[in-house]
Amino acid sequence: MRKRARSLWLGRITLWLLVPLAVLAGVFFWGYNDYNGPGPLDQNKIVVIDKGASLDAIAATLAGAGVIDHPRIFALGATLTGRSADLKAGEYEFPARISPALVVELLASGKVVHHKLTIPEGLTSAEVTALLASAPALDGPVDPMPAEGSLLPETYQYLFGERREDLIARMTHDMEQVLKVAWAYRSAGLPLKTPEQALILASIVEKETARPEERARIAGVYIERLKRGMRLQADPTVAYAVTKGGTVPMPRPLDRADLAIDSPYNTYLVKGLPPTPIANPGIASIYAVVNPDDRGELYFVADGTGGHTFSKNLAEHNQGVTQLRRHKRKPAAKTADKAGSKSP
Repeated sequence: MRKRARSLWLGRITLWLLVPLAVLAGVFFWGYNDYNGPGPLDQNKIVVIDKGASLDAIAATLAGAGVIDHPRIFALGATLTGRSADLKAGEYEFPARISPALVVELLASGKVVHHKLTIPEGLTSAEVTALLASAPALDGPVDPMPAEGSLLPETYQYLFGERREDLIARMTHDMEQVLKVAWAYRSAGLPLKTPEQALILASIVEKETARPEERARIAGVYIERLKRGMRLQADPTVAYAVTKGGTVPMPRPLDRADLAIDSPYNTYLVKGLPPTPIANPGIASIYAVVNPDDRGELYFVADGTGGHTFSKNLAEHNQGVTQLRRHKRKPAAKTADKAGSKSP
């Protein structure tokens, strides 16, 4: 009887021990599978991990974003694998179905999202500032306004939370370096005394043409005019005055009244270069100015196809102007013919 009672007692103790162990084993395997198995994301998602966030705060952020299901399993897994102290703040893109284990590895790697901002050639500093303001991943204001012509047009990479003023500093540094190198390799005999004057002229060339093959030749026209003491008569400088430095839109094409505007930027009235650049020129325009294609030409006019006709004297130039006017009248004539053919 005693043996039987003792056997029953041992059986109960064994059962009491085995049940918790079985439960613990089940929890362990469930947690292991949850930590290493596919996560709940059905598509890629970008999530920001705040700087200085604790492990629990990171887990809560990930759970709130739907990257993981169980924050405690994530935190425990990161701790047991020794990676909890390695998790870095930043903006991360998490692939669909990423496991909590791989989430930990991604956060420990610091492979954050890299944003790109392209600054086209020929924008004013006001327009560049507007682009920076519209980039939501950047932080902070742009104050004061960067000097006109001080920003190098280029595609820039940046990280979430980077300050706008820091990106401006990079653009300014890059422009200074490009201008320094270009000035060092300038042609002899240029009527330009400083790199800043080259930058001013480059900004005008940038606004005059979008064709790469024309930049050096247009630069040559302005260089020749400066050598002879002629006014530049550059329409873009007048447009810069009319739009108050690119801060207001150009309401219409320039007309004769605009050419009489009282402004130091009106190169129809004022000899020499304007006081500052009128835009932020690209590398090609800067190099075109310091190494111009000077053929002794003094004039150029649009040819109606996106390019320009160049002339060495006023008579040739006037012929080019006449051809341009004829070219502009052709579409109007064709439109009138079509309208007439439809008339009853």
